[in-house]
Amino acid sequence: MLRPFICAFIGLFLGSIAVFPASAQQAGQIDEPAREDSETPVLDDDLAPPRPFQIVGFGDSLMAGYRLPVDKSFTAVLEAALQAKNYNISVINAGVSGDTTTGGRERIDWSVPDQTGLVILELGANDMLRGIDPKVTEDNLDFMLSRLKDRKIPVILVGMKSAPNYGKDKAGQFEAIYPRLADKYHTAFYPFFLEGVAGHQDLQLDDGKHPNDKGVTVIVEKMLPMIEKTLNGLGVNHQ
Repeated sequence: MLRPFICAFIGLFLGSIAVFPASAQQAGQIDEPAREDSETPVLDDDLAPPRPFQIVGFGDSLMAGYRLPVDKSFTAVLEAALQAKNYNISVINAGVSGDTTTGGRERIDWSVPDQTGLVILELGANDMLRGIDPKVTEDNLDFMLSRLKDRKIPVILVGMKSAPNYGKDKAGQFEAIYPRLADKYHTAFYPFFLEGVAGHQDLQLDDGKHPNDKGVTVIVEKMLPMIEKTLNGLGVNHQ
């Protein structure tokens, strides 16, 4: 009588042992706290360093730094000069060697990023050297200034002087373009990019047209007061 009862009891006991570990494991999974995916900490806006004010130098080979090391171009030397004065500034080089005002007109929208705070517009020398009708040059520059105005991007318009072989009449028409457009758009105006460099062999490359590294330094030094005045007028000051 007792034997069947004992066998049943032992079977029940062993079965409970087999089930217990699984139940315990399940209980452990339920009790284990859920893990959250790690997230990259993000700096508070008040703690993040301010973004540099962005200037774009938009022009031809004179802006691009023809035959010069990258760090000797106008934009690079200007950026270094402004940073030395504790301006939080970056200067982008959007110069294309050989560019005319027609080329500039075609690329003005995509060569000037939306976050641009100021454009230094220097174009027209190649138009003059190629004998392009000054009316075409003026129309193109007018278009670019209008587009930048629509985008609410301030401009420093840089003028150019005519070469002696351009002819007196065309020279007069060409050189009058820049002050006329500066007045029309009420923009800052620097009359001649190569001021203090043109005609000085020691400041030019052997082609007699482009500045060497010393010439670029002279250009930046001469333009710097106007650029600083423009920046201060836009609320960009020394740090």
